[in-house]
Parts: sequence; structure tokens; C-alpha cells
Amino acid sequence: MKIAFGSDHVGYEMKCEIMAYLTEKGIECKDFGPYTTDRVDYPDYALAVANAVNQEAFEKGILICGTGVGISIAANKVNGIRAVVCSEPYSAQLSRQHNNTNVLAFGARVVGIELAKMIVDCWLAGQYEGDRHQIRVNKIAEIEKRQDVVEGVCS
Repeated sequence: MKIAFGSDHVGYEMKCEIMAYLTEKGIECKDFGPYTTDRVDYPDYALAVANAVNQEAFEKGILICGTGVGISIAANKVNGIRAVVCSEPYSAQLSRQHNNTNVLAFGARVVGIELAKMIVDCWLAGQYEGDRHQIRVNKIAEIEKRQDVVEGVCS
């Protein structure tokens, strides 16, 4: 398995720790930056990781910023990316099983390193179940293709 990594300056140190943790487990990791704690803009790194996953150069991506929210929003702007921000393992696992997420995000200011490792382990262990869930994943893909405004159920 090959995993693309990206962060902002806040998530830099946690990114390095998670990459080392996974490398010890025999998982190939590539860092798409940043490479220091100097202030950067997280959308740049979200885009790099999302593109690498979307182009199938990497099976999955992991993104880390202060909360995980902004970097996951940015990644989700790339067609074919289903990024999830998680602060606990259960949602991470279910996101893989039900939503076939391909990018995981979390916040270095929200979770500690040991919880982050648990989240990553559960996310990586989750196997997509397909079946009834595929119908929903297909509908998400259809939304991505639309250029018009999608009207919601409540409108």
C-alpha cells in the first residue's frame, strides 16, 4: 500500500510521526509537504495529495491540519476524492466500510498522537462493503459531475 501525506505547518510534526509509524509497519509513505513548520496554506497540500490519489499513484491519502476540517474541505473539491475528517476511530472505520473514503484528515490540535494512530489503524483496516453503499457512492459521484445548482430536498 502507498499513502500520500500532506499537512499544513500545524500538522507537520504529527504528519512526520504518523509517517514513521506506518513506515515501521511496512507501508510506503510519500510526503507532499510542507517540509518545515513555516506557515503555509493547507489547500496547496490538500490539492497535491488529492491529485495523487485521484490519479491512482497512491491508494489513499492522509491530511493533517489544525482541526482537519479545512484541509478535508479542500481535498473534497477534487472529483473522485471522498475525504473524511475524523476525531475518533469508529467514524474512520465506518467511513471506509460505507463511504469508501480514500483520504483521511484529522487535526493536530484536536487529537493526540496515540489517538491519531488508532484512527489511522481503524481507517486502514476498514474494508469497503459495497452493495447498498455503492448506490450512495455512485450518487456522490453524480453530484460531482453536475455543473448546475443541485436543489436539496428541503427547497
